Amino acid sequence: MNWGTELWDQYDNLAAHTHKGIEFLDKYGNFVKERCAIELEYAGKLRRLVKNYQPKRKEEDEYQYTPCKAFKMLLQELGDFAGQREVVAENLQSNVVRELHLLAKELREERKQHLNEGAKQMAVLSTAAGALERARRAYERAARESERALEAFQRADADFNLSRAEVEKQKTNMKLRSQACEDAKQEYMDQLKKTNEAQRQHYEQRLPHVFKQLQDLDEKRIKQIKNFMLSSVDVERKVFPIIMQCLEGMEHAANSINEKEDTQLVIERYKSGFLPPEDYRFEAASGADATDSAPAHPTHNHLTAARGTVSGNRIKKRGGLLSIFSSNKNNMSMDGKEDYSDLPPNQKKKKLQAKVVELNKQVAQEQAAMEGLMKMKGVYETNPTLGDPMTVEGQLNECCDKLKKLKDQLRKYEVLLAEANNQVCAPTLHPVARTNGAAPNQATSIGSNSESLSRSASESSVSTGGCAGAGNAGGSRAAGGSPESGLGGELAAAHAEHADNNEHDENDEHCDHESDFDYYYEPDLQPLGYCKALYAFEANGTGSTMRMECGERLLVLETDAGDGWTRVRRSHTREEGFVPTTYISTTLYSDAHVH
Repeated sequence: MNWGTELWDQYDNLAAHTHKGIEFLDKYGNFVKERCAIELEYAGKLRRLVKNYQPKRKEEDEYQYTPCKAFKMLLQELGDFAGQREVVAENLQSNVVRELHLLAKELREERKQHLNEGAKQMAVLSTAAGALERARRAYERAARESERALEAFQRADADFNLSRAEVEKQKTNMKLRSQACEDAKQEYMDQLKKTNEAQRQHYEQRLPHVFKQLQDLDEKRIKQIKNFMLSSVDVERKVFPIIMQCLEGMEHAANSINEKEDTQLVIERYKSGFLPPEDYRFEAASGADATDSAPAHPTHNHLTAARGTVSGNRIKKRGGLLSIFSSNKNNMSMDGKEDYSDLPPNQKKKKLQAKVVELNKQVAQEQAAMEGLMKMKGVYETNPTLGDPMTVEGQLNECCDKLKKLKDQLRKYEVLLAEANNQVCAPTLHPVARTNGAAPNQATSIGSNSESLSRSASESSVSTGGCAGAGNAGGSRAAGGSPESGLGGELAAAHAEHADNNEHDENDEHCDHESDFDYYYEPDLQPLGYCKALYAFEANGTGSTMRMECGERLLVLETDAGDGWTRVRRSHTREEGFVPTTYISTTLYSDAHVH
């Protein structure tokens, strides 16, 4: 298929066709350009949408629930999705629009050159045809004049009235015209040969060459449009895996929503730790005088019920424990809400746990800084050329003061946390045991009043008693961490440090201090149920955890308080300790009601 052969006479149509082809190329380029603008606008609107729905600072507490977390993850994936649409637009702009614009410019220049060459060849052919036409006309004119001269000679020769000279004149004119006609004929024949040769070369070589170049140009345009379309598809195909990852991330975010987890989270967030009010007691009417003289029955509410779980003596003793630190002038004031006393017991415990963890981190940081300064001072003392040891003395003193204040705060909040644990972990009676106006059945309670102490106290009672065991009061669980967290060790160290600092004041008040600390003493706990070990667990050697074998059956003494550990006991050895809650399957007794 060759335009020069098949379309030898369609020069004007081919010129118009190639012009329309380049115009279509421009049209496709404008389409891709507008699509890039739409992709960028779409990505921009998606980013604005994601930004508008990002959680505000005041909404951060609400975003702990799984639907809110999933929505936040979805927004992040949607932002990445918008980024991929921007990548599509950028790649289309650089790989398609720009190249297409350059191609259209190049094709226009090539088409112009080819059309100019074709016009030149057409002009050559037209010149040859014009020369032929002029030669033909000259020959026809000469032939007519030769015929007229011949006719004039014949008339003169037949006319006997004319002189011989006149006849010779007509004969000479006839010969001249006849020779001019022969010359014009020869010139016409020569020009005809030249014009035919030019026309043959024009339609067989020159114009087909121009048409072939126009054909190549048009095929190149069509092929490039195909390549640009494939390139556009390839640009989007390359980002498709990332878009699929974004969609899979959105799907994962949706599947991460857990209604049971949110339900438990609502309980942990809003649980006050108060106990339900006691039943109203029946009051017998015995007359006006007796009624007036009888003391009014106190109104029961959740506050009095919560306070009623600990005896008055123990509340008083707790005050004695707090008084240990009240004389420290470095302690911050307890006025206002610094001790979280305005919060319900359970919320207070969570706040205190967070505060203890934060203070422990600060203490660790200050201790590390102090060790670094001590090493620096030692290096300076060993090699004075490196620096003056006295330059770090002021920093050491400042670090020591700050560390002392932090430890004082830590001890204060650990004591408050231990007290909060005692309030939150106090057991209540099973609701079935209550009757209208009747005293609760003691047989249905989980344990006696001595068994209503916190798990922090129960841990310390395993190996301590009296004043000697006071240094371990609180235990590692008092801080709300795992048995390995070491917070109990900090509390014990704090008590021991304070005991050493005030040893000369305790000689005459030994029994008073003992009465303060025995608030944390706890006898054996009654089992709340039993559990079966799903996996084997090795103790860490600190004494707070307990080893167990897979499939082993243990007694449950304390349920998980939210820190991931459950206190258990071996029935045959009476060994007690903590094991991971996720490693066991727990079954509580039907008459147990644990808060």
